Amino acid sequence: MRPALDDASLDQLFRAARSYNRWAPELVPEKTIRDLYELLKWGPTAVNCTPARFVFVTGDEARSKLVGCVSPGNVVKVQTAPVTAIIGMDEKFADKLPVLFPHMPNVADHFKDPDLVRTTMMRNSSLQGAYLLLAARALGLDGGPMSGFDHAKVDAAFFSGTSVKSNFLCALGIGTNELLYPRNPRLPFEEACRIA
Repeated sequence: MRPALDDASLDQLFRAARSYNRWAPELVPEKTIRDLYELLKWGPTAVNCTPARFVFVTGDEARSKLVGCVSPGNVVKVQTAPVTAIIGMDEKFADKLPVLFPHMPNVADHFKDPDLVRTTMMRNSSLQGAYLLLAARALGLDGGPMSGFDHAKVDAAFFSGTSVKSNFLCALGIGTNELLYPRNPRLPFEEACRIA
């Protein structure tokens, strides 16, 4: 086995990390956004299908459009976040498979069934969104994932004319303690797991 990460790193990624609702005014540089993607892209997906597509909302005009798509409880979260990532999923992800999975040139032929396409893109773009959150934490950022938004509005505003549909949103920046609720419990191993 490789050496485990030290406790400080594990705390930063998991144990002390939180889902934030309010943000310090510090901007997130474009380089950090690019570095974040350069980390998350290495996370595994089925047949390396990588169906996630990301829009990093940083500008006032784009932020205003996104605010018009979210539920009331998420408005301030999006208004104040330096970045809100829209994690989308490409319905035509299989078109990229000849490049992404070159040792099986015909692997795209397995994705003719629309139900399989939907299941694959949802599962794997969700994984990639989780990799995004962990990459952000690894780079010293905080995250606030959210699902309270109108998918049709987000798709029209940010993915019109494409084969991409929205999955979920994740605010990114330096979180503050404002509206940071006490940490909720998690299930113990005995209730959530079994070793077969």
